[in-house]
Amino acid sequence: MITFIKNYFRRPTPLEMIAKELAIAHLCKLEAETAVDYAVSVVRYNDTRIARLTKHLATHQGVINE
Repeated sequence: MITFIKNYFRRPTPLEMIAKELAIAHLCKLEAETAVDYAVSVVRYNDTRIARLTKHLATHQGVINE
């Protein structure tokens, strides 16, 4: 119990701080990569949607103009 309290109040070493910051940087990078994956999927979804709707619009304009 006393060791826990001592460790709680002691200052971390530079090596411990570097390791902690590196771990945080890895997590932030993973979160950013997840956001990129999501954004890319939204763009692909809307590209497909635009192509589909453009095709339908062209088909319906052809029917109306005939």
